[in-house]
Amino acid sequence: MLSGNSSKKNTGIKGYFIKVFNGMALGLFSSLLIGLIIKQLGTLLNLDLLIQFGTIAQYLMGPAIGAGVAISIGASPLGVFASVVTGAIGAGTISLDGGTAVVQIGEPVGAFIAGLIGAEFSKLIQGKTSVDIVLVPLITILTGGFTGHYIAPFIAKFMTFIGSIINLATEMHPIPMGIIVSVLMGIALTLPISSAALAISLGLSGLAAGASTVGCATQMIGFAVASYRENGFGGFIAQGIGTSMLQIPNIIKNPKIWLPPIIASAILGPISTTIFKMESNMIGAGMGTSGLVGQFAMIDTMGASPKILIAMFLMHFVFPALLTLSISESMRKKGWIRSGDMKL
Repeated sequence: MLSGNSSKKNTGIKGYFIKVFNGMALGLFSSLLIGLIIKQLGTLLNLDLLIQFGTIAQYLMGPAIGAGVAISIGASPLGVFASVVTGAIGAGTISLDGGTAVVQIGEPVGAFIAGLIGAEFSKLIQGKTSVDIVLVPLITILTGGFTGHYIAPFIAKFMTFIGSIINLATEMHPIPMGIIVSVLMGIALTLPISSAALAISLGLSGLAAGASTVGCATQMIGFAVASYRENGFGGFIAQGIGTSMLQIPNIIKNPKIWLPPIIASAILGPISTTIFKMESNMIGAGMGTSGLVGQFAMIDTMGASPKILIAMFLMHFVFPALLTLSISESMRKKGWIRSGDMKL
């Protein structure tokens, strides 16, 4: 009996964190990541207005994360709107310097923590008083604001410190770190957590960000190609430029279907860091081919010369498809992967 209750509790905790991380991911994508796409389109089309729209969207990452997290836990409208403020405080979106407001993109972990704490406190009092319209936003902003101001910066600094070690280690040891970063970030992308938020929080850059992008792209393109016979063109698009997270229910049923893209990531990661020396930034490092954000970020980092574009096309699309497909077909012949195992 005790074991059963413990299992339910663990499931509840796991479900809660999946829910709030998904809320964070939605806030990230609807602001910082989509802003990058709009900016790149504006640059390509030479439209300053699009560049302006994209820049504003990126600056509002903190508020968007705060709102996304609050919505994910079922906060009331007042709690959600107030969480826009706590997300901005936690991210450090606006800082006051001698009466002058300085706007910056800020830090996603701070926005997440401040938004979550404030929204949880809002739920404790919502609907329990006759003055909710005052108390709910007041308590949300005060609790989330103090958290964002005093606690979140320490966590953000710790994440940045870990990220700097990863970046430096990848530069110094590109082969083993290429494997580690590519595989682990690819796995994080497929898991129901936000690989994009993880990459940004760690501040991945340079070769590490390049390897991370390759690993994430391999998961997405790999699953899209390997499962084409089950899911057709619609499934190919959904996974190839959507998310490989769609395969999680199938991975739970047969974990062996995850081996082909993981093995392919381990092969391509060090090729990315040593032969092609691909680099990117923290915005695209955890996105793979989702919405082509990873590709726009790499172009933003390395430029759009024919050499770069060909290398990116090979490492993000062609090689992941060929490697993953060949491994998965071999596993199908051995009976390790059966027909229908990757059906969405």
